[in-house]
Amino acid sequence: MKPQGRSKRMPSIDVTLSLSCEACLAHYEGRAGQVMARSLDGRRVVFPAEALRRVVSRDGVHGTFRLCFTPEGRFQSIARLDRFA
Repeated sequence: MKPQGRSKRMPSIDVTLSLSCEACLAHYEGRAGQVMARSLDGRRVVFPAEALRRVVSRDGVHGTFRLCFTPEGRFQSIARLDRFA
């Protein structure tokens, strides 16, 4: 019997992104709808470009991020992992 009350963990994947402010602008303006990246373990990851709005700075998007997905595989959230880089 499975223990009651355990929540399902959201699937996640860690990626390193290095996008210039010009590349981010293309995503922001809707000229690019998706971002393709490689995970730290080598998998190809595609997520909505809209997610970059949450992590973009004046210099673009640079660093390591955790992408979280629903159990069905839909993008849920993005969070910076290397806060002091």
